[in-house]
Amino acid sequence: MDVPIQKKTWTLRKLLLSGGIVVVLALLAASYFSTTGSSKLNVDPERITISEVTRGAFQEFIPIDGTVMPIKTIYLDATEGGTVKRVLVEDGATLTPGQPILELTNTDLQLEMVNRETAVFDLMNNLQNTRNLMQQNRIQQLNQFADIEFRLKEAKRIYELNKSLYEQKVISRQEFTESQNNYQYQVRKRQLTNQTLQQDSVAMRQQVNQMQESVGRMQSNLALMHKKMDDLTIKAPVAGRITSLNAEVGESIAPGQRIGQLDMLNGLKVRANIDEYYISRIFPGQKGEFMHDGKRYELSVKKIFTQVNKGLQVDLEFVGNAPQSIRRGQTLQVRLSLSDQTQAVRVAKGGFNQKTGGNWIFKVNEDGTKAYRTDIRLGRQNPDYYEVLEGLKPGDKVVTSSYEGYEDMGELVLKDTEE
Repeated sequence: MDVPIQKKTWTLRKLLLSGGIVVVLALLAASYFSTTGSSKLNVDPERITISEVTRGAFQEFIPIDGTVMPIKTIYLDATEGGTVKRVLVEDGATLTPGQPILELTNTDLQLEMVNRETAVFDLMNNLQNTRNLMQQNRIQQLNQFADIEFRLKEAKRIYELNKSLYEQKVISRQEFTESQNNYQYQVRKRQLTNQTLQQDSVAMRQQVNQMQESVGRMQSNLALMHKKMDDLTIKAPVAGRITSLNAEVGESIAPGQRIGQLDMLNGLKVRANIDEYYISRIFPGQKGEFMHDGKRYELSVKKIFTQVNKGLQVDLEFVGNAPQSIRRGQTLQVRLSLSDQTQAVRVAKGGFNQKTGGNWIFKVNEDGTKAYRTDIRLGRQNPDYYEVLEGLKPGDKVVTSSYEGYEDMGELVLKDTEE
């Protein structure tokens, strides 16, 4: 009689198949939990920074470094070249308008000055001699004209007398004709002499005028030479403090060489460089502020330089009086506002944003034992805070320090790792 063989429920094949399925499911589960961030990590609270989300005043601004400068600087250049003879002031001295700064000597310029003065004096002497000769010639011509006038009158008298006598047949025709010809000759001679006298007068005036113009031009040139000689003494054009004075006795100074600068004392300004990333958000009148000796001072953008070279350069002026203790060349830490001040939910800035891109953050639970990965949305920022648009509310506590090493975690267990 046949004995029925009982079939085994778990065969080796089934066991291997089931084991493979379990392994695959475990791998899938591990992959799922790793991608969904459900993995945990023990973190020592002393090694991270936990900040509280608050609601308060928020203003978008950028920190910039500004250098204190005079509100106006005048550069001092040598108009004429020469050798430094004397330095009359010290660097940093306060000067009045027209006060001498240094004296130069220039032998070539002095020699040219002497030659031009001599030429002007010679021309003036020649002009005076010419005037004297013309005056003497004029007197001689007037004497000659007076003689001609006298002879004309005498010839006219004799002609009229002879004419009457000839009509009475007292004198001969020859005698009458001779007196008539003499009279006509004297009339013509007077006309020619008068014409010559007028022409000579015009010519003399033209010659004198030309010589006077020459003297005037030479005197103008001489005045320019005096100006050049005066320029050998460099003077302060306005009141101010001289800085960067660079001249020593015996040093040769070339024309146009800069010897220093004059800082006007009627005010100060701050010059700063701004990252060109913000070029479209900078405009005249924009406000900034800085702290000095425990007090807050306000600035305003006065001038924006058109040329962009390693950033945007701007000048800021003080709103109100500048601090008395600041000095030229001092560096100020200025906060330049990019927006108006508003109320916003904010979170302190930290290294977390480098790994999260502002899309999520670790939010601490109420008892402070764990921190869970939470989706958020950030808006504006300044050097102190991020503006929180979604995902957090005032009073929440979050981890704001760097997420280096646990950016793929979904949960942080906050406990002392040394326990």
